[in-house]
Amino acid sequence: MRIEMILNGVRRGFEIEPGDTLLELLRREGYKGVKKGCETGDCGACAVLLDGRAVNSCLVLAAKADGRTVTTVEGLEADGRLSVLQEAFLDAGAVQCGYCTPGMLIAATDLLNRNPHPSEEEIREAISGNLCRCTGYVKQVEAIELAVRRMEGKDV
Repeated sequence: MRIEMILNGVRRGFEIEPGDTLLELLRREGYKGVKKGCETGDCGACAVLLDGRAVNSCLVLAAKADGRTVTTVEGLEADGRLSVLQEAFLDAGAVQCGYCTPGMLIAATDLLNRNPHPSEEEIREAISGNLCRCTGYVKQVEAIELAVRRMEGKDV
């Protein structure tokens, strides 16, 4: 079965099997930022943006991405430069082992695309589907708040 999608800004075509998940397709194609974690939609490590909304790619059949736009963490950068959010994660020390980081960045990107001025509670809710064994989520929340300030031009 053949599908086409816009993947990280580039129109791409893929041969898939009917039961392939989007996670399996992306990993097979070399997108290692999409992590294979629980495979049940509980950990958020496989999160991608599907038409701009965060989804767990382990729960989405690849065929459902046909004709749609998919963005992985690799697609968040622009012209080889990290996004404001990615820079904020580094600057705030929100990256420890790094396993959850791609999913956190995807969840935060979805949040900020819909709500550029989220409260701390809204940030915590947005990343609640992303499990992190290293932290209490404090640094990730601080990183997202830092990104918001930078996007507003208040903390450059």
